[in-house]
Amino acid sequence: MTEWIGTANQSYSPYAIEELRRIIDGVTFSQLAAGEVFLMNSPLEREETLQAVHQREPIFLRHIQAVDRTVEITGDAEDMEQLSTVVRSASQQFAGKRTAVHIRRAHGTAFIHSASETKAVIDAVLAEVGAEPVVQQPETIIAIYAAASTLYIGFGSPQDMLSDWPGGAVRFQREEGQVSRAKFKLLEAERAFGLHYEQFRRALDVGAAPGGWTSLLLERGLRVTAVDPAELHPSIVDHPALTYLKRNASEIKLKPGSFDLFVCDMSWSPMLMSRLVLDLEAALAEEATAIITIKLMHRKPMQTIREVIVKLESVFELKKAKQLFHNREEITLYLQKK
Repeated sequence: MTEWIGTANQSYSPYAIEELRRIIDGVTFSQLAAGEVFLMNSPLEREETLQAVHQREPIFLRHIQAVDRTVEITGDAEDMEQLSTVVRSASQQFAGKRTAVHIRRAHGTAFIHSASETKAVIDAVLAEVGAEPVVQQPETIIAIYAAASTLYIGFGSPQDMLSDWPGGAVRFQREEGQVSRAKFKLLEAERAFGLHYEQFRRALDVGAAPGGWTSLLLERGLRVTAVDPAELHPSIVDHPALTYLKRNASEIKLKPGSFDLFVCDMSWSPMLMSRLVLDLEAALAEEATAIITIKLMHRKPMQTIREVIVKLESVFELKKAKQLFHNREEITLYLQKK
């Protein structure tokens, strides 16, 4: 029996739990933060649980951490002392490694120390035991979740935890002059799916306005055809690598096999979106990559997702489906044309 903390986007933890029940027989759950963070008891050992999760990675599970130690919160300085002792006792896991400390505090926790204060203390302990405290690109992570009355502490790699960000909450810094926050979704998709946009040559962006995704692809050196009857942001509309078709996607004619990347982030119903994607597939080169958001507009998102995937798999191979941190009432699909 092993214990885990799972995290999903706000209000989506019931779907992550449903997926986990399907891949691990006999798991049980209790809520830690309603609709978002939960405790999972798995009948499998650690490596078996991780293997099950990675083989059929849940769409709605954003982050998972093993519970290797627990500390009952007293609400005073003793909590930090106990936490430091736990880290020292596990020093063989961190010695000589780039190690990040991730702290999350539940609303109403009795743990009085801030995340920055806790990190500073634990970083000092790590340096003491011969580890290298880091923020980015860690080899191993100490994940600490401060619930109402208990500290849940887990150790693992970013791969084990599905993310190298605390709780899988990927944060990008807003840039001056940024067209829209939608850019963050495409940036996160690149990380989550192991892509490098600069390796593509020509992109088709359908539903492009105001141009958040188009602007990122132009920055990466791609030639982009942006399709939308609405206006693109003035900062990109005259870009020399941009072709702007100010029309509905159903009205355009595109040369077959023209694009090796297709992206689409439109607020359409899932079935209409699927039909649009299939109508445009001839414009995509063989083995072209597609990044598409699917809006979850109905009360049965799992059924909607299954129906969309079945429809798209007539032409595409699904590489991964994930609700990213920057997704809201939607998921992102990573597909490759067959």
